[in-house]
Amino acid sequence: MERNIFDDLYRIGIVPVVALPSPDCAVPLARALKDGLIPCAEITFRTEGAADGIAAVRAAEPDVLVGAGTVLTTAQAESAIAAGAQFIVAPGLNPDVVACAQEHGIPALPGVATPTEIEKAMQLGLNTLKFFPAEQAGGCGYLKALAGPYRQVRFLPTGGINAANIANYLALPSVIACGGSWMVPGALMSAGRYDEITRLCREAVRAALGLRLAHVGISSPSAEAALGGAAALEGLLGLEKIENSASVFSDVAVEWMKGCGRGEYGHIGFHVSNMERAVAWLERRGVEYLPETFKRGENGKYGAVYLRDTVGGFALHLTDD
Repeated sequence: MERNIFDDLYRIGIVPVVALPSPDCAVPLARALKDGLIPCAEITFRTEGAADGIAAVRAAEPDVLVGAGTVLTTAQAESAIAAGAQFIVAPGLNPDVVACAQEHGIPALPGVATPTEIEKAMQLGLNTLKFFPAEQAGGCGYLKALAGPYRQVRFLPTGGINAANIANYLALPSVIACGGSWMVPGALMSAGRYDEITRLCREAVRAALGLRLAHVGISSPSAEAALGGAAALEGLLGLEKIENSASVFSDVAVEWMKGCGRGEYGHIGFHVSNMERAVAWLERRGVEYLPETFKRGENGKYGAVYLRDTVGGFALHLTDD
């Protein structure tokens, strides 16, 4: 169970930290999160009715991963687990709460911020922990240094994370996912504006993936034609010509292919920061990709993962190079 939960958290990448104004908000919120391509929620015990909200989501939207947050006591842990919470998150390291979760076979992510706390958690048999409060404790730089001696430990940073800095955290190898509340403000739930929550979630996902245009690849009938096109752009715009075995780049924005590959006219590449999360994102969108292109290279990168569809005669691919 634990491995699957953590695999799901890694592929989703974002854990919305939710303070429910009312248990009645739980199910419409879960649906808004799904529509926003973040099928996950940490429902915190900061407000009454958290357990009822967890139970409602588990019953109505079983494919949404739902955990309990701000679990401070064993009574809260028991209540959350009875409601169906799939993981337990706490701001600090309480051995009794951890033991309660372990007795029920539920993953626990207690909060840590120091080497001493990490080692105490490891003594309890834990290797995935909440890093809290992330920004206030020192941010990415501190977490990178903190993770250095503990290569087997992974972290869920929470606290001060937003659309502007989430990609920096997710770029750290030790980070399994990031928690944040900016896409699930209580005021929007109280007002029933779940469409706005969906929009904020989609923006958060795009920020987390680092999705941006990488380059346009143009099919050429021959290597000579590719070199000619690159030379023309070099002469007209001063774009540096960079040749490799399969193509010639004009700076980094235009790739002249030494032949015709996928796509009638060529391809358009979009950069993503993490290919596994990006492919999971495609699957949640119902977008098909070519599985034979989803292969990790010796350098740990996937290179180019092609979509099955083409647009305007151009193939589309994601790249993490």
